[in-house]
Formats: sequence, structure tokens, C-alpha cells
Amino acid sequence: DNSYTLSFLLVFFVLILFLPAFSINTLSSTESLTISSNKTLVSPGDVFELGFFETNSRWYLGMWYKKLPDRTYVWVANRDNPLSSSIGTLKISDNNLVILDHSNKSVWSTNLTRGNESSPVVAELLANGNFVMRDSNNSDPRKFLWQSFDYPTDTLLPEMKLGYNLKKGLNRLLISWRSSDDPSSGDYSYKLEPRRLPEFYLLKRGVFRVQRSGPWNGIQFNGIPEDQTLSYMVYNFTENSEEVAYTFRMTNNSFYSRLTINSEGYLERFTWAPSSVVWNVFWSSPIHQCDMYRMCGPYSYCDVNTSPVCNCIQGFRPQNRQQWDLRIPTSGCIRRTRLGCSGDGFTRMKNMKLPETTMAIVDRSIGLKECEKRCLSDCYCTAFANADIRNRGTGCVIWTGELEDIRTYFADGQDLYVRLAAADLV
Repeated sequence: DNSYTLSFLLVFFVLILFLPAFSINTLSSTESLTISSNKTLVSPGDVFELGFFETNSRWYLGMWYKKLPDRTYVWVANRDNPLSSSIGTLKISDNNLVILDHSNKSVWSTNLTRGNESSPVVAELLANGNFVMRDSNNSDPRKFLWQSFDYPTDTLLPEMKLGYNLKKGLNRLLISWRSSDDPSSGDYSYKLEPRRLPEFYLLKRGVFRVQRSGPWNGIQFNGIPEDQTLSYMVYNFTENSEEVAYTFRMTNNSFYSRLTINSEGYLERFTWAPSSVVWNVFWSSPIHQCDMYRMCGPYSYCDVNTSPVCNCIQGFRPQNRQQWDLRIPTSGCIRRTRLGCSGDGFTRMKNMKLPETTMAIVDRSIGLKECEKRCLSDCYCTAFANADIRNRGTGCVIWTGELEDIRTYFADGQDLYVRLAAADLV
């Protein structure tokens, strides 16, 4: 029956028309992406798309969320070496990924120096947004030859790591865009300072500290308002001989979340739920003057509920009364009574962001009681606290210098015990 065949063919052609376009996530050593071909790589699961984009008449290779209505870029390869015209190619050349300009000159490359490989290499965009280069017959993540996750732009995605990879000698940091439409490296960065108790700093121009994360307390960074009750987000901080790094992951794939440092110097966590129309700002920092680094000077703490916001710790008084009364708190506070080394005690401050840990000593093997004893036996010890707040508190942190950059929180934060002379313990 002809009409039957005809209608079958018609349905067949309509189906073909509406089938999703075949998308690839891998680039072989014989293929390339060019600006003119408009081709992109799409991650399995269709979350991320990688290709060329244009802003301010310059061209970049970047990555964005494929399904969201407004383009949100999460990674840019050649942020400081844009292509000046709409002629550009991404390809594999000599076992490296390269971006070539109109005169076939390389403007960006993965810069690997390796011996002759027996197998060809491929570039692949993974489901989590990691753009990797690997041997075509080896997809073991530990054997990746290069990965974009090691070179973040301004955004931390789930499963990306922020901080040190000691094996590769890499400190993965976030650097803001220059402005909202210029992806070149901007003024602000967010990076890990490795020390006995590692902390993240928000920096301006690489040197000026704007905000400090506080140390990791086993659940979160003491000074970052992450929400522990979210069922779809899990945070983790790893500290071992191979890495010191923060990461987060989503337990529900229909939610997106990203941590971004923007061109105005705000660190922001965004979330996107299936019902969202725009990104939701989950939290932002700094938002209050108490978030600002060393707002109050030594031995004083910042409290958003007092006026002025800077307060001397119990047993301390303003070092410069006149400045203090003019609300210039940077000189901080000094002790009312000098420590006697023996006979000293402690005042307990609740819900605190712990002081800067540059000079802190950490012993994870002892608890609070031992920690107090150890502090008392060291005449230079000025304060102590638990290193980890889980299981009612474990580990010991001891401060031996001035106490800087402290603030109170309404609910978060932890107990800090500050050493005072007996006369000030009232």
C-alpha cells in the first residue's frame, strides 16, 4: 500500500529532522576545531560545551554551560593571548594542544615536552567539564597528560581542586576576569597559603590581602559561610603528602554549583536548580566590613552587632585611645596586665573566626585539655583552640604571637581560648 509507505517515510524524515544533532566530545590528532566551522565539543550528559567565542572583537577558546539561556563561561584557555581575528584553530600538534592564529602562529599551547609516544594522543571533554589530553588507548585519570582542571580561570567547578598538587608542583588558584566582558587576568585572585594550618586568601594584585578563609575545621573553612545542611553539595579538604586542596561535589546532577571570583573582588558561590531562571547567589564574600582582612588590628575582634564593630578582647584595652575613639581601629588593643607566665588563665570566646595562623603550631594527636596544658607551659603561647570541631572537638592549635583578624559569628565559628593574666580573668 503506497500511502502506508509514504506516511511511514514521512514520519521517518520528520524523526530524522528532529533527532538531536550528533555531538562529539573528543578531538583526535587528525581533527581540528576552527572558528569558521562553528563546531564545538560537548561533554557527555550535555552540561558543558567547548568552543571559540568572541567578546570585544577578540576571540577565545572557552567553555560554558550548554543548556543555560545566558552564556556562563567557566574556563578560558587563551585568556591573556586572544586571537585578533575570526581565524583560529584548535588542534593537536606534536602531542600538544595548540591554538593557532590567522598566520598559523601558536597563541596558546599545553607546552608539554615528552618523548615520542607510540600511541596518538586525543583531547576529550569529560562529563564534569575537565578538558583533558591523553593517550588514545589510556583513559585512566592518573595518566592524563594535561587537564584544564589544573589551570582554572575564575571558576571552581565540582570535582575541581583548589590548592596544591605537591607531586606536580602546582598551586591551582582562581584569577578574576579583568571586567565582565574581558576574560584577561584581572586584579583579584583566590589562593591557598600552605602552612601548618593552610588557609585561603582573597588577594588584590597578588599581594594585598582582602579576605581570609580561616582554617579548615573538619567541616568547612572557619571563615566561609558554606551551608552544611544542603543535601546536594558535599565539601572536602585533603591534606597529605601529595596534595593540600579543597574540592566540592554535587550528589544530585540536576543541580549546578560553581565558586567564582568576580572582577570586583567578590568570591561567590552560585547555584542553579532545575527550576531556576537565573543563577542564585548562594553566598558572597566579603559583604560586611567584618569580612575584611585585619579590619580591627591585633587583640581585637570584629562584631557586626556592635557599634563600632571593633572590640578589644576581654583583658585588653585600645592601644591608641584617640584613634580608637575616632574609629580608626588598626592599632588594635594591648593587655591591661602583663602575662606572668605562671598563674595565667583563659577566657573562652564563642563562635569565633580563629585568628590568622601564620605563627600557629598544630598537633592533631592531642585534645583540648592537653592543648591548654601545653599552652600554659609555653610562656609565648597567647591562645589555643581545637583544630577540628567534629566529634566534640579534636586536635590542638596554639598561637604564639599577636592575635590578628578575628571576628564573631552569629552561629558558625568555634571556641577560642585567649590567655590572660590572673587579674583580668574576672
